[in-house]
Amino acid sequence: MAKWTGADFHIGELKIQAPVVQGGMGIGISMNGLASAVANEGGIGVLSAAGVGVLGGGSGKLCEDRAGLRAEIAKARSLTKGVLGVNIMVALTNFEEMARTAMEEKIDVIFAGAGLPLRLPAFRPEGCKTKLVPIVSSARAADQIARWWLKRYRYIPDAFVVEGPKAGGHLGFHPEQIDDPDYRLEKIIPKVVAAVRPYEQTAGRNIPVIAAGGIFTGEDIYRFLQLGASAVQMATRFVVTEECDADIRFKQAFVDCRDEDIEIIKSPVGMPGRAIRNDFLKSAAEGGKKPKNCPYHCITSCRQEKGAYCITAALVNACRGNLENGFVFIGANGGRVREITTVHKLMEELACQYRETVVHNQVT
Repeated sequence: MAKWTGADFHIGELKIQAPVVQGGMGIGISMNGLASAVANEGGIGVLSAAGVGVLGGGSGKLCEDRAGLRAEIAKARSLTKGVLGVNIMVALTNFEEMARTAMEEKIDVIFAGAGLPLRLPAFRPEGCKTKLVPIVSSARAADQIARWWLKRYRYIPDAFVVEGPKAGGHLGFHPEQIDDPDYRLEKIIPKVVAAVRPYEQTAGRNIPVIAAGGIFTGEDIYRFLQLGASAVQMATRFVVTEECDADIRFKQAFVDCRDEDIEIIKSPVGMPGRAIRNDFLKSAAEGGKKPKNCPYHCITSCRQEKGAYCITAALVNACRGNLENGFVFIGANGGRVREITTVHKLMEELACQYRETVVHNQVT
């Protein structure tokens, strides 16, 4: 396990040795293989709950997602004694059922984004130790969630993930905000840290703020910790590891990608997203694709009649390496990826870069 020079952090009683949360990536990208490997290296390994019931050849019925999630958590638990989380999108039509299932399986942390998880504490049974961590894109959203949880449930979030506009996948920003310097993650993090501070005093405990979106190196990790974050969330770099659960052709798309291949798309779920440009997306943009029906009914905001394709079908195809009928989400710095590595080597590289940055800044 890599050495992080005192950069460990806590979420409640959970001690995380490495200041790294592996971002949850659906559909099928971060499952038990990747999550357990990251947890074994001292970070938080995160399963994605999105479409988990479809991956084993299921029919797409929402009840299969619960069974699929139980199986993934059990398998991951058999592979690690480290800290495991589940990423559950608030926009999922079965958000409540999946959250309850994760808690029943005693998952360590639930990360909830793609909407405000205002009711999440209501699903937490008495005696449950699962930590609840909203994913937000602004200090205003963090304050709104914390105030609501405290008022309605007498519960304060255990941590926050703050996702900036350089993230991959669906983005919590308007298209015109994505390249606006005022919405850079570096500007958002200190505001969220300040907004969270009064709730730390109320709770009598630390509430870690986790920076996410565009973080690529150990030097980046150091920089965000200096801005007040307790840890970072990284996703793109974990895709190109041997342990990542996606098909090798999916990973190779990252290796082959350059900056000019990355674009912002309009997703059928009504949000902008960052993806690798390919023929599938080109055809969709030109009106060449239309879903005949909606077999999954997975996202509450998805408008089948207006969408150019089924987002779940496209992402399942991509995960399986069928990029002719799907596409790949990627972070803004994905063009810097050059090779497939292992989780262990990646974490060692990040830790080494972090330690070197610490030493450099102590000297200067």
